[in-house]
This record gives sequence, structure tokens and C-alpha cells, in this order.
Amino acid sequence: MGEVRRSAGGTEGAGWSSVDGAGASVDGVQGSTGTAELPGGELAGRTALITGATRGLGLEIARAYLEAGAAGICICGRHPAELAGAHAELSELAAPGQQVLAIAADVAAPRDVQRLVDGALDGLGELTILVSNAGVQGPVAPLERCDWAQWARTVEINLFGSVLAARAVVPHFRRRGYGKIVQLSGGGATAPMPGLSAYAASKAAAVRFAETLAHELRGAGVDVNALAPGALNTRMLDELLAAGPQALGEERYQRAIEQRRSGGVTPRRGAELAVFLGSPASDGITGRLISAVWDPWPQLPVHRADLLSDVYTLRRIVPGDRGLDWGGV
Repeated sequence: MGEVRRSAGGTEGAGWSSVDGAGASVDGVQGSTGTAELPGGELAGRTALITGATRGLGLEIARAYLEAGAAGICICGRHPAELAGAHAELSELAAPGQQVLAIAADVAAPRDVQRLVDGALDGLGELTILVSNAGVQGPVAPLERCDWAQWARTVEINLFGSVLAARAVVPHFRRRGYGKIVQLSGGGATAPMPGLSAYAASKAAAVRFAETLAHELRGAGVDVNALAPGALNTRMLDELLAAGPQALGEERYQRAIEQRRSGGVTPRRGAELAVFLGSPASDGITGRLISAVWDPWPQLPVHRADLLSDVYTLRRIVPGDRGLDWGGV
């Protein structure tokens, strides 16, 4: 097992640690900081575990959390080389006193996730926020042509990974009487996505899980919300374009081309919403699916009473909702 050392908040990091899941060991990186005065900001004094944070939106959220003054963050990913690179970048960004940890883990493996959460708690001292960002797009094809192992693996990562992480941190949050869980959503949660059935089904399930967990935790001081980041130009878009119109259908394929041409939504907007949902400003807002692009989320604190309704939730549309009278009760 190799060893990597990186500065984190201006000090030398620790070496490789091992996280063992599903009978196989993988490498992890852990960093540490000194005791310099921490910066202020929306997340001052808070600590976060961010899954799937080696690139894309997850890495952007990790950057934003440090910039917002988080006392410490722990990132995770499945690939040690990518994890080491992200750890090095974030350590450069960290201010004196901010702690950056990185542990390699498979979020779909229960033993990995428990070791990940235990390592984050040991390294950071406590956790205030869980950001469940780890996710994959899965097979791009009509259902009958999908590789079943890939289809099932997509659900394991996108849904089980979120459930396992929440299950591991909730006891800690209950003991503290406070916590924040930010669950990443996706376009498949609110609309059909032909050719992406595993992704759409798993994201819809993850959003419903977040809302259900929010109801379970009412009165515990723990807020659980889903975050829709918008259409991002990430590696997932590259995979869609590579699959071609035969797998996606011409209309969806043309939308992907236009998204690439226009640049898509900046991941920064989603990262800013992740900061808000991890901050005291969002206290009491829970069980919602909030769009980084389309919803006026900076103003949500003044609408807390109205958010006790079904606003920003997944619900069945009945004829009366569309001004239609079809009878019935």
C-alpha cells in the first residue's frame, strides 16, 4: 500500500489509511491541520462529509464549503489517485486551521460507509453536515438492452449509497440534537428519462427517501433536503453524447448537444445551494426538493411556515390540479 502526504490548511497530512468493503481493501488519504484561528463564514465551525467529491459538482461543493468557512471537510471517492488529487487541491485552498480529510470508499458497501463515517468523526471530532453527492449515470440504453449488472449497480450507488451514509450519520446527529443532510437529486427525479431508466428510478427513489427521512427526524433538529443542481456539463454528459441517438432517442440526444454547446448550468450554483442547506440560515427547512436554478432559495427562510405544506415535494397530479373535472371523490 502506497503513502501520500499533502498539506492541508498549511500543515503536513497523514498517510494512507485502509477502508475495507465487500471483502476488498482500497486506499484512502487523510490530512490534518494545526490549530490556527478558523475563518468566519456561513459554515463557520461546521464540519461536513461529502461523498463523491473527487470531481465535478462534489469537488465544487467541497471548494465552496471551505470558502464558506467550514472548520473541516472529509471527502470520499472510489479511486485513490483521483482522491489524492482532489485532496491536494482542497488542501491548497484550505485556510490555516481548516481540516481536509480524504478517505477512499465505495458508498454502496456497508462496511466501507461505516468505516468512512467513523474515520470522518475520528478525524474531524464531529459531523454537522452530510452531503450525499456520489452517483453514476448507469447504462444508457432502452431497458431491454441494458446490462442488468450495470443497472443494479446504478441503484446501489445512487440509492443505497445515500441510504447507507444517512443511516450511519443519523445516530450521531440525534445525539447532538442537530444535523444537516443534503441529498443530490437529478433530472430523473421529476421527469421520465428514456434510455436512462436506472438513473431516473434511483434518483426519484433518493428524493422520496430524503423526504421520508425528514419526516422520521422531525423534532430531532435534523434537516434533510434534496438538491437539484440543473443540467451540468460533466462526465455524465460526455457519456450521453457517446451513446448517440440510437440509445437516447433523437430528441434527448439533440438536447444533450445543445447543452454542450451552451455550456450547461455552472456547478457553482448547486454548490451555493449546498452551502445554504448546510448553514444555520436553512434551519427548520426540511423534506424539500429544491432547484438551484429555478427556485428562489435565498429567500426561503421567510417562507418557513408555507414550507410546511407540500411545496417543493414530489406529488401525484390529479385532474383537479389541471382544472379538469372527471368526477371521483
